[in-house]
Amino acid sequence: MEDLKVNDGIVSETLPGSPPAGLESYGFDQKDTKRLLRKMDWHIIPFMSLIYLLCFLDRTNIGNARLDHLEQDLNLHGLQYNDCLAILFPFYIAAEIPSNMMMKRTRPSIWLTFIMFFWSVSMVGQGFVTNYSGLMATRVFLGVFEGGLFPGVNFYISQWYRRDECGLRMAMFFSAATLAGAFGGILARGIAEMSGVGGRAAWSWIFILEGLLSVVVSLGAYWAIYDYPDTATFLSPKERHEVQTRLREDTGHLSTEFDFKYVRQALTDWKIYIHMLICMAGFCPIYSFALFLPTIIKGMGYTANDAQLMSVPPYVCACFFTILASYYADKYRRRGVFLMGFQIIAIVGFALLVSSGNTAVQYTGTVFAAIGIYPQIPLGMAWNSGNIGGSLKRATGIAMQVMGGNCGGIIASYVYISRDGPRFITGHSILIGFVR
Repeated sequence: MEDLKVNDGIVSETLPGSPPAGLESYGFDQKDTKRLLRKMDWHIIPFMSLIYLLCFLDRTNIGNARLDHLEQDLNLHGLQYNDCLAILFPFYIAAEIPSNMMMKRTRPSIWLTFIMFFWSVSMVGQGFVTNYSGLMATRVFLGVFEGGLFPGVNFYISQWYRRDECGLRMAMFFSAATLAGAFGGILARGIAEMSGVGGRAAWSWIFILEGLLSVVVSLGAYWAIYDYPDTATFLSPKERHEVQTRLREDTGHLSTEFDFKYVRQALTDWKIYIHMLICMAGFCPIYSFALFLPTIIKGMGYTANDAQLMSVPPYVCACFFTILASYYADKYRRRGVFLMGFQIIAIVGFALLVSSGNTAVQYTGTVFAAIGIYPQIPLGMAWNSGNIGGSLKRATGIAMQVMGGNCGGIIASYVYISRDGPRFITGHSILIGFVR
């Protein structure tokens, strides 16, 4: 079995300090430990998944809005729609490391509530824009405030679970992105019936209503987010001690203090830069898929409303395989082999889209592509975070990894160009290259 060591090479994956499978050595027996993990799961993962679902929905619902005459009403032409997609990511990237440092400096309940409220307000504002400049401005603010959520929650999860337990939880949290795609298509189809209500187009109502939903959830986020195990009110004193003991044993008593030297250590760790590239190769097809899938499906010959609904099944399949892949990766303590396997599936999916003009073959390609690309992110995130010791260095390293991933978002904004439709062969071919 391959051996993973903190701060050693990224090619090895077995976690040191972990007891043999089926044994517990931290004071609780196996039954008590499973009960403790279930209790933590129920209090932590559902709400984290909910806010990421809303975050990803707010970030990518512009793809659904496009089918309801967004470009025509705002008089967008040429690459202006693509520019509005891309402008989010530089600001999103710039916010990630400072945001994770603020997570460490303040408390998750404070910081995550703060950024969620303001990205939600930005999304509502996006529903009132009247031109290209207004849409660009609201996308900037959306990027600034959304940038801290994904790296922040991945770091937050690593402060509750051992490294061989993080992968599944990160997958459960990230699977909300696939649910956002499915939910977004259904919701956009329903909101399309509001076209003309209040003198506003359907695309405007998509932004306003989905933004208001996020505002409502943000108002209760402070009370729904538990900061860290040592202050968690849902755990008994004995359970809090057990969680902290397990984490200390897993990390080898590495530092948890706030010191900028740990930030510098992360910034000079070459292995994290490799993971940044891996994450970029994963996020580029995911963002391309999320932002353009309704357009791609409409190009197969479906009406706009049918295209919204037909975008749901690929995401449902992706959700199932995302969780399944990370479950088995945690169980066998291997991530690279699973990552490579799903890359092959993604290549098959995009190859089907390139090779055939048949609607059934193309649609099958979207399903395989979704199944192949989405599991790669939680697998890669768990792999990287498990290799980084010390909480501030881990927070910085995770943020760096997501920064690399979101550089892929900038590229994704220009992968599918209108002039290449309806087949988008060039775009699909580019994504095959990225996945490889």
